[in-house]
Amino acid sequence: MKTTLILPTLNELGGMKEIMPKIKKEWYDQLIIVDGGSTDGTIEYAKENGYLVYVQKGKGLRQGLREMWGMVEGDIVITFSPDGNSIPELIPPLIEKMRQGYDMVIVSRYAKGAKSYDDDWLTRFGNWMFTTMINLLFRAHYYDALVIFRAYKTDLIERLDINKEAKFLKAAERAGILIGWEPQLSIRCAKRKLKVAEIPGDEPARIHGHRKMRPFQSGSVMLAQILYEIFVWR
Repeated sequence: MKTTLILPTLNELGGMKEIMPKIKKEWYDQLIIVDGGSTDGTIEYAKENGYLVYVQKGKGLRQGLREMWGMVEGDIVITFSPDGNSIPELIPPLIEKMRQGYDMVIVSRYAKGAKSYDDDWLTRFGNWMFTTMINLLFRAHYYDALVIFRAYKTDLIERLDINKEAKFLKAAERAGILIGWEPQLSIRCAKRKLKVAEIPGDEPARIHGHRKMRPFQSGSVMLAQILYEIFVWR
């Protein structure tokens, strides 16, 4: 089972310098840096260290993933944040869990034994609220439906139409509102009753730079996405 590790970046040079040396080459078969147009040396650092870099043409995390998806060679994909929020040492247990036959495995910040050190009261409440809504509306049992750090079968993106965008999501990307496709994966896996697991994993504080996510704007898009999944997508 080949593994592709995808790391989205946007001005993450400080975090990259600390996190990338901790990611061992034997943990993956392919590593792709998907960059949103960094100007702080992130792209240059990645290329100098031999990483495959794709600089996206359009705006937004989802757009970057869509653009580079044809480059993915792995049977499973792991999305990983190199800003310090994701712990590299959790990659091997994540892969091992996938090998037990799951369609998706989430590294949960809120499962028993884990904690987010990057949350403030607003993001903590938002994560709880939207995860609870997803659980109630789609009969799921998630601790953490939104987090980026997870593994999933590569073919889920086609099977669940994740790469086909609704107009409101494209508009959000053009406006610079950050929202990945992880919540959509969580919802559609639940709707199709796919095999999903969670493992506990702390979320350390960001190492350098600043948070790209704007809670109120991202929250409004998340709410629209949930409504879309209820009334439109089947």
